[in-house]
Amino acid sequence: MNPSTLHKVSYGLYIISSKKGNAFNGQIANTVFQITSEPATVAISINKQNLTHEFIRESGLVTVSILSQEAPLSLIGTFGFKSGRDLDKFAGVKYTLGQNGVPIIQEHCVGYLEGQVMQAIDVQTHTVFIVKVTEAEITGAGEPMTYSYYHQVKKGTAPKTAPTYIEVEKKPAGKFPKYKCSICGYVYDPEAGDPDNGIKPGTPFEELPEDWQCPVCGVSKDLFKKEE
Repeated sequence: MNPSTLHKVSYGLYIISSKKGNAFNGQIANTVFQITSEPATVAISINKQNLTHEFIRESGLVTVSILSQEAPLSLIGTFGFKSGRDLDKFAGVKYTLGQNGVPIIQEHCVGYLEGQVMQAIDVQTHTVFIVKVTEAEITGAGEPMTYSYYHQVKKGTAPKTAPTYIEVEKKPAGKFPKYKCSICGYVYDPEAGDPDNGIKPGTPFEELPEDWQCPVCGVSKDLFKKEE
């Protein structure tokens, strides 16, 4: 079997949020899809290890914030590569509470869904939550970010807890060596640079400013390792 074939299946990129008592948490997910239109229902796949899974199980409430193509890697990194057990992911992020009392991200999103869990399906490492949509609005005019756009244009990576995670074979090095973040797996490619943070294409890793940080998880240069 060729696992890379699964990369041909289309996905979006979303921030899934829930609550437990007065606490909020959210995470990046790419497996969200509509099942029926009447009533409107969607399926959401969440890893059992994630804190958001615990919150959804507890409250049965969820919001889906649909990320736009302009969403910065730093936002994706906060909700995708950091744990709500260690920090408040919503600190410094613009959000409002939906009718169900769960946060909706107000920046870098094109729309949102609110819903209530109708059914939970155990699929070993993950739970697929069947959610009845109770509210939905378009909030931005931009294009929604696809998983393909995230990987090919944003040069983003997927954590190992993602439902679509597949270990990718390393490609031959170009003119300059690539460096990989030891925390989140982001790979700095000198040929692409980091335009979002003012780093032009063709900038070797060694010439990056000393205060440059991983655009995904925010760690410093010294936590990057050269790819062989």
